[in-house]
Amino acid sequence: MSLTEVREIAGAIRGEVAKAIVGQSDMIDHLLIAALAQGHVLLEGPPGTAKTFMAQCFSHAVGLDYGRIQFTPDLLPGDIIGSNLFNFQTSQFTLTRGPIFTELLLADEINRTPPKTQAALLEAMQERRVTLDGETHALPDQFLVVATQNPIESQGVYPLPEAQLDRFLFKLLVPYPSAKEEAAIVARFGERSGPQSPADFGIAKVADAKKLGAAADAVKAVTLAQEITDYIVRLVRATRETPDLSTGASPRSAVLLANAGRAKAALDGRDYAVPDDIKQLATAVLRHRVTLSPAAEIEGREIEHLIGAMVEQTEAPR
Repeated sequence: MSLTEVREIAGAIRGEVAKAIVGQSDMIDHLLIAALAQGHVLLEGPPGTAKTFMAQCFSHAVGLDYGRIQFTPDLLPGDIIGSNLFNFQTSQFTLTRGPIFTELLLADEINRTPPKTQAALLEAMQERRVTLDGETHALPDQFLVVATQNPIESQGVYPLPEAQLDRFLFKLLVPYPSAKEEAAIVARFGERSGPQSPADFGIAKVADAKKLGAAADAVKAVTLAQEITDYIVRLVRATRETPDLSTGASPRSAVLLANAGRAKAALDGRDYAVPDDIKQLATAVLRHRVTLSPAAEIEGREIEHLIGAMVEQTEAPR
């Protein structure tokens, strides 16, 4: 598949999702980049900002099989992965697959379940496979996790472990819409009642797993020059050297930032990445991989501000 075709498919997906989602174009672009870079996305925002519905519309447009898990405090790992059940008729154990066996998995309110259950996703997110009773089961090549969490509530939630966070390519903050966008939302949805689905808005399937895989392969051919690689490494290492952060970004974050930069270049119709690709994606890739130092917390510093300052201070290739 050529990069021109990749861009055309991406444009078609944007157009279909926009039939139901007002605004949020930046979020949709990041979902596209994650799909092409074969990464996962964590959406954080207050209730009612269309996080779940956006994931549904996106999966419908890209033509991926969709599964949803509502994370709750009593959810068990077997509820996600599945289990081997004994069949008395055949005297054999048979695998009952859990909802994780899908292409796009919505992990709704992922921080409402204990770390033991959250950890059931670790192998799946990193290696696209799960191990059950010592037997390994492969997941689809285009397996994509879109997780949501609510930053407002602090009771009955379990912060995601650092190892879990590090497996997400992006952490995206979903804001409240502007006044104009909110008026458009009310006009579009106010006349409808009851549950709504992507099909209600005429969202068509404009791709499938095979096309998405071909597009991801095309992205791998995008050139990442040595100076861009060096720039990514300098930027990531800067997070480990500032006293404002007690924990810096991992080497995995540098690899994922490079992959995301290639995907963004492809969406822009280029077969090479430029420094602006990295700059525009750095905050979404790094914000969940670093932690503020105690002094920075007391001063009320924000991670996004610190990462933005590092991006500005780190010399970019010309």
